[in-house]
Amino acid sequence: MADKTSQTSLWNNEALTNGATKYEPLSSVWEGSDGELLEAMLSFYPSIEPEPILDATYNTGRFWKGSSRDVWSMDINPKYKPKIVADNRTMEGVPSQMFGTIVYDPPHVGPQGRDKSVKRFDVDFGATMACGKQHNWTLSYLYPPFLKQAKRVLKPNGLLLAKITDMVNSHKSRWAHSDFMRMAEEAGFTVCDLIVKIRRGPMMSNKWKEAHHARKRHCFWIVCRNGDSCER
Repeated sequence: MADKTSQTSLWNNEALTNGATKYEPLSSVWEGSDGELLEAMLSFYPSIEPEPILDATYNTGRFWKGSSRDVWSMDINPKYKPKIVADNRTMEGVPSQMFGTIVYDPPHVGPQGRDKSVKRFDVDFGATMACGKQHNWTLSYLYPPFLKQAKRVLKPNGLLLAKITDMVNSHKSRWAHSDFMRMAEEAGFTVCDLIVKIRRGPMMSNKWKEAHHARKRHCFWIVCRNGDSCER
């Protein structure tokens, strides 16, 4: 009897001979850039035209360097000269069902106290949003109002692609990616996929003296569809 690899090869050859589409999944672990991964996801997942694309956390637009996609930039800070100056939790003035895709890259860590006086940790890592006891030491409180607006401005079956990083705060792991997936389902999205994106280096501060948790060298890209099914 042929081994499993040979059987798979024979099946693929027969399928191709019979005119079937070759099975080509997207890897669930990604070691390239965010921009390259976004392009791969925008080619793999859409069931409708993915453009125009709303980048709801545009900042300097690093995801789109060299891209020819129709990207609408949104940022609360006008210094980045976004097409839409707005808070992504309210999206004032943005028409409903306008976009085929929304990309979301919220803050990943909270302010790190004295670190900012030695190293620009808060600025360099976007750690500028409140993340205290009143928020249960997480940034997940940012997600529900954004998700409500994303649901409104996405076309039916449009995609939501969210970059989420877990963090340790107040000496405890905070599972932001789990929060986001649960909250997305509660907002009416179907959570379809999860891709582990490997970082070139971990977030570090020279104020950290002793490690108690594994250093997080990855984040997650979560793929959601504004519909009832994940299948294309």
